[in-house]
Amino acid sequence: MKKTFLPISALLLILALAVTACGGAPTEPPPPPAPAGDPVKGEELFVTCAACHGPQGEGVEGLGKDMTTSEFIAGKSDDELVEFIKVGRAPDDPLNTTGVAMLPKGGNPSLSDEDLYDIVAYIHTLQE
Repeated sequence: MKKTFLPISALLLILALAVTACGGAPTEPPPPPAPAGDPVKGEELFVTCAACHGPQGEGVEGLGKDMTTSEFIAGKSDDELVEFIKVGRAPDDPLNTTGVAMLPKGGNPSLSDEDLYDIVAYIHTLQE
């Protein structure tokens, strides 16, 4: 009896180690990375933003903030910036420091998500 008990317990130990070594249950794959924008295309599309933020993102007094030194932009991911641009900011938003509305998509509803990622990629090139 002891002869058969030892091989069975050894087999169970080996099986348990094999399952543990293989990582157990499969995990979900990581989410796909955010689309990388094209700053060259973004520069062409930035004309929508330039009316308030200036042709080089330097800001227009009383309209749009300076993007070249913006901690807000530097502290956000591309996804967060795209979502922010999609929604815009109301003049009565407590975080709005100009008192001027930033319209959704800068007032250009025809901009696609891909366009917005391109614009964000260009905005990053303006950062000092």
